[in-house]
Amino acid sequence: MPDRNSPIGIFDSGLGGLTVAREIFQLLPSEDVVYFGDVGRSPYGPRSKEIITQFSRQDTNFLIEQEVKIIVAACNTASSIALEFLQKEYSLQILGVIEPGAVSAVQATRNGKIGVIGTVGTIHSNAYAKAIEAIDPKIKVFSMACPLFVPLVEEGYIDKEATFLIAEDYVSPLKTTGVDTLILGCTHYPLLKPVIRKALGDKVSLIDSATETSRVVYQHLLKTEALNPKRSEGERKFYVSDVPEQFAQMARHFLGDTVRSVMRIDITKY
Repeated sequence: MPDRNSPIGIFDSGLGGLTVAREIFQLLPSEDVVYFGDVGRSPYGPRSKEIITQFSRQDTNFLIEQEVKIIVAACNTASSIALEFLQKEYSLQILGVIEPGAVSAVQATRNGKIGVIGTVGTIHSNAYAKAIEAIDPKIKVFSMACPLFVPLVEEGYIDKEATFLIAEDYVSPLKTTGVDTLILGCTHYPLLKPVIRKALGDKVSLIDSATETSRVVYQHLLKTEALNPKRSEGERKFYVSDVPEQFAQMARHFLGDTVRSVMRIDITKY
């Protein structure tokens, strides 16, 4: 049975969830973490609700086998489409990235106009708009799918002129709406903060769901007395469904250092 010494489990469709992992490493350095990136079946965004739910269930089953004490669905697509199912299906606490980002955006907005950018799947699910409406129905939400951002990040095109031009094109309609707060509704997008800020302007607050989610994880573990009591740095294990060497190489864009050990698993067994 999991206890306070058990690891935190994180799953994502690939690499993007490493931004959530990075925030958890910083906020909870003594916690052990097991990360699973489903790079062999990424991206989840364009897939059907049934397939996204199936994949998310398999990801969860794998992490439960690792005896984790809490699970973070670090994928915005999985959070928006499969989280409710997972929370009903399993007794273990499972958190997503949608609600923390929505709460933070509502607290940040001054004029009641919030923008959301994300993958096609996340935007079509309308999950952020629903979460914001549940908090404050008077707030207006303007959403924009930005499908090119993920491949740009994964190819390392973070500070290229082409990336800025694409970002400028994506956020141009949002600028005309007068939003004063923008939710980065994909875990890849925090790496593009400087580009997005340049394209959108300094007056718009950028909400990073990864940061907010790490705080929710901390608060839950504190409330349930499940924080790891050890003082040394936690152990970090990385698993993927394919190409571990490629994952390890690209992970440096997200974590800023080298991931030395990545293990491949057959996720279809779960």
